[in-house]
Amino acid sequence: MHLELIDYAIIALYFVFVVSIGLMLKKKVRTGNDFLMSNRSIPLWITSLAFISANLGAQEVLGMAANGAKYGLYTVHFYWLGAALAMIFLGVYMMPFYYGSKARSVPEYLKLRFDEKTRTFNALTFAGMTVFSSGVSLYALAMLMQVTLGWDFDMSVWLAAGIVLVYIFLGGLTSAVYNEVLQFFLIVLGIAPLVFIGLQKAGGWEGIVQHVDDAKLHVWKGLSSPENNPMGVDAIGMVFGLGFVLAFGYWCTDFLVVQRAMISRNLNDARRTPVIAAIPKVLMPLIVILPGIVLLALQQQFAGFQLPVNAAGETDYNMALPVMLKQLYPSGMLGVGITALIASFMSGMAGNVTAFNTVWTFDIYQSHIRKDASEKHYLYVGKITTVAGIAASVATAYVARGYNSIMDLLQLVFSFVNAPLFATFFLGMFWKRTTGHGAFWGLIAGTLTAAFVHGISVAEGKGGWIVPLTGFYSGTSQAFTIAWIAFLVCLAVTILISLFTAPREEKELEGLVYSLTERIKDTEKRWYKNPLWLGVIVLVITIVFNIIFF
Repeated sequence: MHLELIDYAIIALYFVFVVSIGLMLKKKVRTGNDFLMSNRSIPLWITSLAFISANLGAQEVLGMAANGAKYGLYTVHFYWLGAALAMIFLGVYMMPFYYGSKARSVPEYLKLRFDEKTRTFNALTFAGMTVFSSGVSLYALAMLMQVTLGWDFDMSVWLAAGIVLVYIFLGGLTSAVYNEVLQFFLIVLGIAPLVFIGLQKAGGWEGIVQHVDDAKLHVWKGLSSPENNPMGVDAIGMVFGLGFVLAFGYWCTDFLVVQRAMISRNLNDARRTPVIAAIPKVLMPLIVILPGIVLLALQQQFAGFQLPVNAAGETDYNMALPVMLKQLYPSGMLGVGITALIASFMSGMAGNVTAFNTVWTFDIYQSHIRKDASEKHYLYVGKITTVAGIAASVATAYVARGYNSIMDLLQLVFSFVNAPLFATFFLGMFWKRTTGHGAFWGLIAGTLTAAFVHGISVAEGKGGWIVPLTGFYSGTSQAFTIAWIAFLVCLAVTILISLFTAPREEKELEGLVYSLTERIKDTEKRWYKNPLWLGVIVLVITIVFNIIFF
């Protein structure tokens, strides 16, 4: 990819800008709470944009374009089925528990609801997941810089990791949140024109229909059997595996996104944050998925749009968006597009690292190593943990090189961690009889089950490390199946053990369990300040989109 001086200038300006944000916010970071939780002082419009942007990292911008080319319109299920409803549920029903309990993290809520061992297990698995996700973002960024700028992959990894380290180290979570807002606008500015130009070149939507396999241009048609759709998923796997287990497991329990709502100024803002974020979320496929589908049409009409092959001899779908940028953007616009991708990758990495340092400091270090240290001490621990998290992310970046779709890899990781965790939360919040012993052993059983199913199954050459007894059509299909099986096992084990162990006193669970908590009355008459009415509007829009693209 040939970049001019103006393109390099735009990229360099972005690097200077993100570091400057950290320098400006450095003076406001005096305590561990400032560094790790922004002192719960972030306004609604910032938390809402940060909420969606925290998920708008490398895995979404690069990975969803890859899945658009690989699976077609079925990829929009990650938004219309696998995001909107769960985000509404989080805002309307779950944020009162998180925010009202004054928990500083999702694992800390588990401590309040269950016990210390449940909290610790979740903190450790979540820490591992965030490091892995951060590594995926770093890998994607380094790959992009290698392809677009011709930089060495290793040098790109260390350069990107160093810049992220600097601005988090200086400004903590607040620095990451403000950079996420910047990232959102950069992505819209940098990628939306690419969709418009690509559609024009492909002949509009008529050109898409004419040159793309019809099997990739539907959302629900073909889900009667895995053989009938390119994703290799049936309706049960899609609706229950993605739409319920993975969607609610991610959006309702993943501290990376929940943290953005928890740092709001008040409860109403915390509840509205994910619901407001759901509005641009349902429209995001236009920017992140459509480029991959447009690429398929352009491949049939013009030279230069073919995807490369990775080291394993497979089509590298992760290169869908970089190929589009290379072929369609002129100088100047190319710099903006590349900067948008760099911003998304770095923000995605920063979001994971800030979630990691918060959980490690509060839920592992403070809980088990030093409980009564000063706020300044926890500030130092948070900064040291940030360095460790960045180093671990560098290591995992190299693991991600073995996958031809980073979204498949991430869904697999989520199926191990978030799927059983959602079963624990679902029972804990809505069944007062759930016990700490049941939650702990249920989580362990669900996680081990996920590992076992992965060990006896194979998809695209991945898995089968125990003995390959069954196969899946795609990595996505495998992840969806692992998710709902792990969820059900965790659910069953938790219920069984809870029935044979003593529950906590009801007075200890007030504010933590739905039936023992005073209902929130949404008295706000203005619809845009009422999270329930906002949620209904988003839900109607989502249903309409599903009908149109059936």
